[in-house]
Amino acid sequence: MRFAEGMIPHHRQALEMTSMVEARTSTATIRAFARQITAAQRPEIKAMTAWLAELDRSVPDGHRHEQGASYGMATQEELNALRAARGTVFDRMFLQLMTRHHEGAVKMAGEQLAGGRDQRMRMMAKDVYSGQSIEIARMRQILESLPA
Repeated sequence: MRFAEGMIPHHRQALEMTSMVEARTSTATIRAFARQITAAQRPEIKAMTAWLAELDRSVPDGHRHEQGASYGMATQEELNALRAARGTVFDRMFLQLMTRHHEGAVKMAGEQLAGGRDQRMRMMAKDVYSGQSIEIARMRQILESLPA
């Protein structure tokens, strides 16, 4: 349960960050990457929400910035700075924040794989772990290719 209860707000923050991309970048790879993150994480939120509902557990509201620092969550100040940025400055900040965010999700998924017992959540954690590990590598490559 803790995995879903933590990952839902974590994914919501990623969706908040990806929602900023279209208006703030002209970089096609960043736009495509944001769409890919959104396409992966929306269904995961729905699946985890349904799982919690089956267990009569409440779904966490919003996302908690301060409580998620060890899992790569952006602070409100970082999100505000991201909202204010445009162009290459935005691209760099987005990739840096999203890389850290994904590293936190991989950490959460690893903890679930190490100690979780529910098969559906273990499968979800395995998907998060592998998918976001790949995305971290891609984000690092994109970041390196950006103009200085």
